[in-house]
Amino acid sequence: MNAEMQVADRISQIFKLIGDQTRVRILLLLKDEGELNVTTIANRLEMAQSAISHQLKLLREGHLIKNRKVGKVVFYQLDDDHVVQLLEMTKEHVAHEGEANEE
Repeated sequence: MNAEMQVADRISQIFKLIGDQTRVRILLLLKDEGELNVTTIANRLEMAQSAISHQLKLLREGHLIKNRKVGKVVFYQLDDDHVVQLLEMTKEHVAHEGEANEE
């Protein structure tokens, strides 16, 4: 696979990950509130901890979030500023769509 195809494949993988509403809600929560543990995320999203853990694993494997362990508690945060920018730009695009529809 050439470099261009590898980049296209990776971009596709990222969009697949953020194509799920639960994962997007997790990412937006982490963007707005910073580092959180799975229990806090599950409580804020009103979902089962096991469901959130599964989504966190996928996001971590996709390099959209990272984690650190303190004793037995694992804290999650966005991987880097690129993820923040991706979320912010997408939110701006959604807002722009709404403005265009009002015209």
